[in-house]
Amino acid sequence: MDVKEFFGKFLSRYLFLHLLAMALFLILLCFGVQYALSAYTHHDEGIEVPDLYGMEYVDAIASMREKGIYVIANDTGYNKRMDADCILMQQPGAGTKVKEGRTIYVTINSTSSPKVRIPDLIDNSSYREAQARLTAIGFTLLEPKLVDGERDWVYGVMAGSRNLRAGDMVSIETPLMLVIGNGTSEDEDEEDMMLDAPSLIDGDTDEFVEIVED
Repeated sequence: MDVKEFFGKFLSRYLFLHLLAMALFLILLCFGVQYALSAYTHHDEGIEVPDLYGMEYVDAIASMREKGIYVIANDTGYNKRMDADCILMQQPGAGTKVKEGRTIYVTINSTSSPKVRIPDLIDNSSYREAQARLTAIGFTLLEPKLVDGERDWVYGVMAGSRNLRAGDMVSIETPLMLVIGNGTSEDEDEEDMMLDAPSLIDGDTDEFVEIVED
């Protein structure tokens, strides 16, 4: 068998048809496997998750149970503008498609306002700094109470008539009052008394002695 005859058989129509049939088989096999997996996993099929924000927790459980989805509360938050036990957040979010039997985790509104620890502000910060820190936490501040002391220096924090200390736990709904200095200190009062007293240096020393002797 010469070279020409060998390549002639290798490139024969019979071999070409076999190779073509094998290629078509592989292509059909790939499409078949992909279709089978999609049918088995229900690809692009599912239940669209509704927006549960603001819904009562028990109502959300009943509503989603009809769709074959479970709802579980895994965290709490607080929004004073909403009723207790309302849903504040959900995961996965609204519009997501999920399979039947999937669980949606939600955050519900607490029945009471959370308590927050008072930071270390007393005799440790200025009025502006204390105001910024407390409002950032979420507290409402009343007009400050002025006392004798260094101007705008924080000497106390009050909740009603109660004097608070650093570390005290207070409801975020409780309005607070800062006790700050009005710019008048004891040292300044003593200086004012010294300035108001009559000067004895420029006066008559003899007269002073006579007064003492009397």
